[in-house]
Amino acid sequence: MLANDVLTLVPAGPPSTISQTVARVRAGFDRGKTRSLAWREAQLNALLRMLKQEEPRILDALHRDLGKPKQEAASAEVLECAMNVRYLLKNLARWMRPERVATPLAAWPGRSQIVREPKGVALIIAPWNYPFSLVFHPLGGALAAGNSVVVKPSELAPATSALIAELYPRYLDPDCVAVVRGGVAETTELLAERFDHIFYTGNGAVGRVVLEAAAKHLTPVTLELGGKSPAYVDRSADLDVTTKRLSWAKFYNCGQTCVAPDYALVHRDVYEPFLSKLVEAVQAMWGADPRLGTDYGRIVNAHHHARVMRLIASGGTPVLGGKGDVAQRYIAPTILRDVHASSAVMHEEIFGPVLPVLPVDSVEQAIAFINAREKPLALYAFAKDAPVCERFQNETSSGGITINHAMLHLTIPGLPFGGVGASGMGAYHGQFSMDTFSHRKAVHRRALWGEPELMYPPYDDRKLAWIRRLF
Repeated sequence: MLANDVLTLVPAGPPSTISQTVARVRAGFDRGKTRSLAWREAQLNALLRMLKQEEPRILDALHRDLGKPKQEAASAEVLECAMNVRYLLKNLARWMRPERVATPLAAWPGRSQIVREPKGVALIIAPWNYPFSLVFHPLGGALAAGNSVVVKPSELAPATSALIAELYPRYLDPDCVAVVRGGVAETTELLAERFDHIFYTGNGAVGRVVLEAAAKHLTPVTLELGGKSPAYVDRSADLDVTTKRLSWAKFYNCGQTCVAPDYALVHRDVYEPFLSKLVEAVQAMWGADPRLGTDYGRIVNAHHHARVMRLIASGGTPVLGGKGDVAQRYIAPTILRDVHASSAVMHEEIFGPVLPVLPVDSVEQAIAFINAREKPLALYAFAKDAPVCERFQNETSSGGITINHAMLHLTIPGLPFGGVGASGMGAYHGQFSMDTFSHRKAVHRRALWGEPELMYPPYDDRKLAWIRRLF
């Protein structure tokens, strides 16, 4: 994930509107309002109503901010959120029940359980690339877990941010949910407040600032970052299927997706036919000139347009695309060959419609190339040869992996979504969202009878001998 600004921590000042907002939602939590199953279900059902009733306005705001085609916006930003909320509602009552665990003989007579309790007040800082779903997806998990929540939507998606601020008090409990709009100054002020969990989606530079701020209060943090997610195309791959799936994943949302393939390593035996078929696949989906159609998105702003154009110019030969129009925030789907591994486009997260394609001589070379770099958020391997896919699953480390497709692992509610190392920490989606925003409290209930004198002084060798028998 990328952000346009860099945060710096500043000393806390006098009470402000932001501190009053945080105090308000904390008061709602402290009154116990969020803890019941009924309240949690009511909030989740309200989210579903909002997604259904406000879909046209949501799609319009996303189009204004990012030029998102209706189908992309509806599927990734509305439907995906709705699927997650329904999954939470279906399982919430079961997840809230105490979980029995075995009690060893040494702790008899008694019983032991894990009780999930809400952490308190959560802060969700959302990015601009999916500015609606990356607010409401983690928000659903935080509400399901029984927390109060403060949301900071991205200022780089102003139409969506304004709509979120308008809608939330109409559907959600304003005593326990708040939205703070603004940019770097407001985010910095929020981070000076004490929260019980911080959930940040964005880039690593700001992620470090979030961690630094959280450390002052020992606040647990979930970081959903990004990085350079690789794709490997084996010589055994079905090139027609592979190029279709890769082109869709790369140029979806104009390449502004944290799990989009950031570069492709292609076995040298199929390198040239892969490039030819990839060009054909792109043109079959978006036409010879995607700017003339309605199915291709736009770069979020002029700053990021310039950044992506700079990466295109940093190295490589365009096989397709390479051109842009800053006035329209348009960059053509771009495929690069002859890319040097040391070029900027291979070191910076692209976050745009550019795919460098590098040849490799073997599976071993591809795995070594990937493992020599920071651990990615996602990894994709395309091969008919099952042992090749197994090698990428077992010999590389990434937040998630999809075999013979791309990005689909994050659409499955039962799978955790999150990074590892430089690509993030923690995970969410489905029950993993519930666990992220909950504290799993150990509870042991001891009977009032059966007092074991072995555990109490005075100690002697006979008691020690009996205790040793328990182990």
